[in-house]
This record gives sequence, C-alpha cells and structure tokens, in this order.
Amino acid sequence: MNVLSDGLRRMPAATTLVTTAPALAASGDGKATNFLLDNGMEVVVIPDHRAPIVTHMVWYKVGSADEPPGKSGIAHFFEHLMFKAATINHAAGELGRAVSAIGGSINAFTSNDYTAYFERVAPSALEQMMRFEADRMVNLVLKEDDIKTERDVILEERRSRIDNDPQAVLHEEVAATLWQNQPYRIPVIGWMQEMEKLNLTDAQAFYDKYYTPNNAVLVVAGDVEPETVKAQAEKTYGKVARGPALPPRIRPLEPEQNTRRTVTLRDPRVSVPDFSTHWVVPSYRTAEPGEAEALDLLAEILGGGNRSRLYQQLVVKGIAAGAGADFGGTMLDATNFTIYGSPRGNAKLADLEAAAHAEIARIVKDGVTDDELEKAKNRYVRSQIFARDNPAYMANVYGSTLVTGGKVPDVEERPDRIRKVTADQVKAVAARYLVPEHSTTGYLLPKTET
Repeated sequence: MNVLSDGLRRMPAATTLVTTAPALAASGDGKATNFLLDNGMEVVVIPDHRAPIVTHMVWYKVGSADEPPGKSGIAHFFEHLMFKAATINHAAGELGRAVSAIGGSINAFTSNDYTAYFERVAPSALEQMMRFEADRMVNLVLKEDDIKTERDVILEERRSRIDNDPQAVLHEEVAATLWQNQPYRIPVIGWMQEMEKLNLTDAQAFYDKYYTPNNAVLVVAGDVEPETVKAQAEKTYGKVARGPALPPRIRPLEPEQNTRRTVTLRDPRVSVPDFSTHWVVPSYRTAEPGEAEALDLLAEILGGGNRSRLYQQLVVKGIAAGAGADFGGTMLDATNFTIYGSPRGNAKLADLEAAAHAEIARIVKDGVTDDELEKAKNRYVRSQIFARDNPAYMANVYGSTLVTGGKVPDVEERPDRIRKVTADQVKAVAARYLVPEHSTTGYLLPKTET
C-alpha cells in the first residue's frame, strides 16, 4: 500500500458498448471500451491478448485533497483499513490470501486526487476479484481494534518514509510553500499531529461518503473481452446500490503567484546537495487548449532524458551528477512544473542552478528549433506506443485520467494533440509560467558547508 492524489449525476445504464478507436496503432489490441452500470459506476476495458493476465483496478474519486480540515491522512488511512478490516461476507485478509493462492499480486495507492486498488491475476479469477472488491465497497465492518492497530501502522510509516528521509521532509516543506491555498499543500500521508487523532467516527464517515459505485471507476486491462467484462461487472458491482450524489469537487483556488520563495534544509545525513525549482502551472484539465501539451513537450526538451538540454548542458559537461524536468499533468486542479539537479565533483550547487535556469531563459528568449521540437515529439509519442505493451500501465493511464475529470478520448487523442504543438506554443508557456520571480526552490544541503 503506497502513498502517491464529487458529484456524479445519475446516468442511464449503457445498453451498448462504446468503443473509441485509438489514435495510435499498437502491438496489442489497442481499443478501449467504456460503459456505465445502472448504479453510475464507469467501466473501461482495454483488451490485450498477448499474455494470459489481467489487471483489475478500482479507482475512487477521493484523495488527500478532498479530506475535511483537520483530518489529514484519512484517505490513506482508509486505504489501509480496506485491507485490515473484515466485511460482512469475508474474513479480514481473505482477499489477499485468495490472490496469493493463485499467484497474483495485490496492492493499492493514495494520491492527492484519487485512491486506487488493484489485483493482477489470471483472467479466470477476474470475476472473483470483482466480487471481493464489490463486497468491500459497501460491506466493510470497521472496529475499534482495527483503527488502533492500523493507525499505529500509518504513524510508523510516516516516521520511516518521511521523518527519517531528508529528501521527503524537504519535499513536504516545498509543497507547503509552493501551494499557498490549494489543499495539495497538505501531505498525502497526513500531518503527524492530525494522524494521531484519526478515529472510528472519521473512518466510518469517510467510507459512507466516498466509497460508492457512482464515485468509482473500474478499469480492466489484459486478456479479456469487453462483453465478458460487462457481464461480470453487472453480476458483481452492478448489485451494489447507488450512493447519494456527491457535490462537485470544488476546492480553494490558488492565489496569483507573485513572490520568489526558497526552502532550505540542512541535514547531517546529506552528502550530495541538490536543488529543485517549482512553478504552479495548469494541468490537462485546467489548461487552455494546447497549453498542457506544450508544457509536456517543454519538460521533454528541458529534461526528458539524455537528449534533453539539461542533460547535455549539465551532465555531459560534467557539472551535474543528474538533472531533469517534470510536468505532472494528470491532476484535478493546477499542477507543478519542476526542474532539478545535483552537482558532480567540485561543481558548486549555485553554478548548477544558474546553468539550469539559463536554459529556461534561452527558451524564453529564442524558443526551440523545429528539429528539437520534432525529436521531442517523436520521443514522447514513441513512449506512448511502447506503454501500450504494458496493460497494467495502461490501466493506470486511463484510471488516473478518468478520476481527474478526463474522458477515454483524452487518452486516445493525446498523441495527435502532441503532434500539433508548435514551437511558438512551447516558447509561450515557458515565458508565461516559468518566471523566476514566481518560483519556489528547495535546497537540500549538508549540515555544514564544505
């Protein structure tokens, strides 16, 4: 179980399957099919018959950014309780034992915007997995002993994964500084002083509100047929009663970023310093047409591998042990664009940081070349094609898109939209969003200067 990120109107049941043809040819079947159950649960099926395995994922449209004030960590805590508690029909741990008995794998993760549960099993076990997940969607029996035991588990998880890791501590502090109002500033795992107070009443209220079929998306990818999955889903999830309609996921808006902020952490466990600079930028859901695609390509050009500008100018030239850029486009609200690096040998962190920002300034001033942009597009689209060789990865792509406000065509059509991005658009998003005076930079440093 891992830490990583609403209302649905009543919709009629799907009487026919809706198939969206992909924009890319793939070595697998390459067609995603989606439909709705009577209770409002959306189902997506991605057939791939190259291996006798299937990934079964249930995505709930609730994450840490949806938590009530003062209850940070409840989404992740409840993810743990889904494995710890028994249900009306199954003993505690029975699902995990059933998956292990057939050589499958099982896990879950919580993010800012969603919580997902998955099993990877043989196709013959798919309906059994559906029965288990449909059961614990509504029939979980929460007890005080489970709360106490699992609360101790998440507290220890925070100590080991966050408090004992300087990089993780800095990441939390940077997020709390970058986001001034948006709940993305609160760590997914929660703040310790609030986690300690999470109780049975909190957990039951969270479960009753969010764990309903009309607040969930089922994604099945692998050696299956859409009609078979539809029949199995109707027999299992389709029997679960629709929950009350949830209000839209409207969160506090982020104010205009108009200051430059820095966060510095010195720690005796740090031997190699590093920096990361972050900007608030639009996500695929909130961006103007073409902006998110341009930001994706800007990240590819700046730091997307050994052909990127940061790699060539910093790593190849010997002043950086590592450097890169990242754009987290799949978010419900705004997201962040990041550049980062750590020095090599006798190079100074300040010189590395200046050189990285100089590459951004160069794009803002001169733009990118047509050849550079074309190669970035090719790398990006190629990675999307290769990703289709991994049904589990595709299940993640579709699931995360759908629970953050996207649709099946958004996934299928993205490569075509990437192809349409112009050099002027890349230059424009760099100039508009990567403004040094509106950034937040984190520095991870040794305890004393050397």
